[in-house]
Amino acid sequence: MSIEFLITSLFVVITPGTGMIYTLATTLGYGFRAGLLAALGGTLSIISHIAAAILGLAALLHASAMAFQIVKFAGVAYLLYMAYKMLKEKGQLDAESLGAENREGRTALVIIRDGILLNLLNPKLSIFFLAFLPQFIHVDEVNPVFEMAALGAVFMLMTFVVFALVGLAAASVRDKVLTRPTVMNWLKRGFAATFVMLGARLALTER
Repeated sequence: MSIEFLITSLFVVITPGTGMIYTLATTLGYGFRAGLLAALGGTLSIISHIAAAILGLAALLHASAMAFQIVKFAGVAYLLYMAYKMLKEKGQLDAESLGAENREGRTALVIIRDGILLNLLNPKLSIFFLAFLPQFIHVDEVNPVFEMAALGAVFMLMTFVVFALVGLAAASVRDKVLTRPTVMNWLKRGFAATFVMLGARLALTER
């Protein structure tokens, strides 16, 4: 495993995206434990993209305009749905539910599910791994599939650690934020707007 792979992966991971925003919002809304679950969901979603790259499904998305568009707009729809939930759901960054931990019964499975789906429905990630991972496979590698899986596992571990650190940072200021309902409401609107912008960026993405 090369230092170039680790450095490049780190730059990719720390670039703000749906997984990081979701972890941040979930931590502020429900606490650090929920933030870790959100980070786990965002990390687990990477498995499908790595598998797609290894199995060649990413190549199909790249070759088929219809398949790419179907997956892409499913992702856009889910991002818009998450923005709507952020604005309407009671308990998540809601000033009326300050200090409540999972008052609305938002289970661990729901948090992980949303984290998975936010990244799962982004076809660009599969194509990214298809183009990204092979660059770090030696031409004389005996088992390139195993090597790609190993690199993907390292990328996932790095993703979880970075997301967890983001959650930890958010948790450290959560108590101060919770005492300011106006700040909470603006944060909720800001996160919702961010999901809308990410959805718009995905909608404009070409193969």
